[in-house]
Amino acid sequence: MTGDRHAWVDASAGVAGDMLLGALLDAGADLKAVQHAVDRVVPASVRLRPAAVTRGGLHAVHVRVEVLVDDAPRRTWASIAGLLAGAGLPERIRDRAVTVFARLADAEAHVHGIPAHDVHFHEVGALDSLADVVGVCAALEDLGVATLSAGEVAVGSGRIRTAHGELPVPVPAVAQLARGWRVRSGGTGELATPTGMAVLRALATTCEDLPSLEVGAVGVGAGGRDTPGRANVVRVILGTGAAPAAEPLVLLEANVDDLDPRLWPEVLAGLLRCGAADAWLTPIVMKKGRPAHTLSVLCHPGKTETLRDRIFRDTSTLGVRRTTMHRYALPRVFADLAVAGGTVAVKLGHHGGRIVQVMPEFADVAALAHRLGRPERQLLAEASAAAVAAGLVVGAELPGDTRPA
Repeated sequence: MTGDRHAWVDASAGVAGDMLLGALLDAGADLKAVQHAVDRVVPASVRLRPAAVTRGGLHAVHVRVEVLVDDAPRRTWASIAGLLAGAGLPERIRDRAVTVFARLADAEAHVHGIPAHDVHFHEVGALDSLADVVGVCAALEDLGVATLSAGEVAVGSGRIRTAHGELPVPVPAVAQLARGWRVRSGGTGELATPTGMAVLRALATTCEDLPSLEVGAVGVGAGGRDTPGRANVVRVILGTGAAPAAEPLVLLEANVDDLDPRLWPEVLAGLLRCGAADAWLTPIVMKKGRPAHTLSVLCHPGKTETLRDRIFRDTSTLGVRRTTMHRYALPRVFADLAVAGGTVAVKLGHHGGRIVQVMPEFADVAALAHRLGRPERQLLAEASAAAVAAGLVVGAELPGDTRPA
C-alpha cells in the first residue's frame, strides 16, 4: 500500500469513533492488523465485530466492540498514555493515538477546570473507546494514509443524559474540540461524540470541502441507529494528489546562557532519542550583552510533557515556552542502493506518486567512507550518481521497491 494517501472525511451527518473505524474497514483496512494493534494495548479485552448494515438505504459497515472482561477500570489520561507507550505499537500508530487522547484530555480539562493529567475519561476511557481510537489509527496506517482533512461536522442539537447528568448538545467537550472548525446542528440528538471529534481535530489538519484527489477507495461507516430521513453514516474518501497537509506540532523553546557548551551535543541527542521530531540551537545575545543559545525542540503534541521534563532535567533553564504550530511535510521512503561495494539508503520525498526530493543518507555515506578509508565527499558524490543511474531523480515515478523512512 502506498504511504502518501490522503483521506478526506465526510462528517456531514455526524462523527463517532466507531463510525470512522467502520468507514476505514469498509475502505479496505485489514481487520486482523487493526485487531492486533488493539490487542497490543488492551490484551484479550475487546474484540472488533464489523457487520454490513444499511443506513438510510446506504450500505455501510457498523463496528461493535465486544468487551471480553468484567469491570473495566476508569482511566485517567496518565494511565492511557502509559498503556500506549508500553504497547509496542508502530511509531505512527502510537503517536497518532497519543495525540488523539491528548487533545481529548485538554478539552475535558478545560471543561472541568482541572489539570489534563487528572482527567478521568468516564465513557471515553472505556475499553470500547480505546479500541475505537487505536483501531482508527491502525486502520489509517494499514491503508497508507499520510494526511487527513475533513469537512463541516454535524454536531446535533437538544439535550442528552451523560455520566455528569443532563447536558446540552453539543456536549461541552465537543464544543471545546470544535473551536476553529466549521460545524452545524444537522439534526436532533448527539451526532458528534467527543471521541469522534477528537480524532478529527487531532489528525485532520484542514477543514475543507472534498479536495482534488485521484480517488482510490471509498468507505462508509455506520452509527448504531438507522435514523429516518437521514443516513447515519461517516464517509471516508481515499486518494492521491492532494497538496501536503499541515501536521500539528508543538515548538518548545528555552533561552540558556549558563550551560557548559560541551554538554549541548548530548542534550540534543537525548531529546531526539526521547521522540523529538527535531532539536536545534540558535546563538543569541541576551540582556546585558550576555551570549546565549535558544534551544528549540519540535515535537508531536503527545510528546510535549516528556520533552519539557527532559529540557528541565538536562539544561539549566528555569522556564520553557510552548507554541502550537503546523508543519507541511512530504511523505518519505528509503531506496537502498549499491555504492562502492556497500549499501547506502537514499531518502525520497514524494507527492502524488512522483519523486520531489532525493538525498543520500549521510550517516550511511559516512559509515561506508570510514570502512573504506575514503573521503566522505567522494562517497557522497558516488551515492548521488548511483541515485541518478537508478532513475531516482526529481519528477520520476516513485519506485515500488522502497521501505518506510
